[in-house]
Amino acid sequence: MTISATLKAPLATARFIKEIGRGKDGARSLSRADAAELYGAMLDGRVADLELGAILIAMRIKGESVAEIAGFLDAAEASFPQLQAPVGQYAPLVIPSYNGARNMPNLTPLLALLLAREGVPVLVHGVQHDPNRVTTAEIFTELGIAASPDVAHAEAQFAQHHPAFMAIESLAPRMARLLALRAVLGVRSSTHTLVKIMQPFAGPALRLSSYTHPEYLEMLGEYFTTEAPVERGDAFLMRGTEGETVANAKRAQQIDWFRDGQRSTLVQKQAPVDELPPLPSQRDAVTTAHWIRAALAGEQPVPVPILDQVEQCLIVCRRLAAI
Repeated sequence: MTISATLKAPLATARFIKEIGRGKDGARSLSRADAAELYGAMLDGRVADLELGAILIAMRIKGESVAEIAGFLDAAEASFPQLQAPVGQYAPLVIPSYNGARNMPNLTPLLALLLAREGVPVLVHGVQHDPNRVTTAEIFTELGIAASPDVAHAEAQFAQHHPAFMAIESLAPRMARLLALRAVLGVRSSTHTLVKIMQPFAGPALRLSSYTHPEYLEMLGEYFTTEAPVERGDAFLMRGTEGETVANAKRAQQIDWFRDGQRSTLVQKQAPVDELPPLPSQRDAVTTAHWIRAALAGEQPVPVPILDQVEQCLIVCRRLAAI
């Protein structure tokens, strides 16, 4: 039984800070159980502001261990209602979208729409606005796809073969509160990693995950092979396209597939090409949405790396649904 956060006592965190707060070389990592307890208290608002700031900065300096990420994620996924996907040919697919476009057009909505029209229940979750980037949510709005305010609305979208977008504030409001602390502290926190690898469905799903720094490739690769519950489904891990999990239209990145604790390479990294594919002339939401409509109608060629990514997603989602 879940006890309301208001009935839970504040958590004394000195014993955790003592372990993680000794600097990059002297700090020790928490066990998975301790990490789950600590992050659960952070989500519940049971950690005083002074201690919360100390924890976030300590983890930023130390870096998360695989066990800590696993424990944090255990608590995170227990903090919000899980979605139900309709029974069908394909298992659901999860696309985190927390970066958007800074230089290239953001084609995450194109990936989501291509998969949804094949019958895949597609959940995109992320931020709605970023002052320096063009977000997936803004492009969806231009495409006439409104954000789902709750789980029921998102599940109705799946039934109609439409992708569902949920802002993190609607999907996981407790995590959204911690994510928003970046504006206060000026640096990212562990929650920025968690939102990119969490699995919001009650049953198995394929989650698309990305990294931006090489050390996260190693850490997340170890998480998906040693700590991720196999019953939660599979994962694709790739270097992000400006942080997004859509394949780079200009040249494909390597995509690794994690299945039942095993790792294999689905797509090899490509060398730069001399001739770039046709892309939106500008990266703004209106121009990008107009180009995506044309691509879906066959009036613009979908970049080959994205077509390949769609095909790999369909294969794995079909396999997961058959288990």
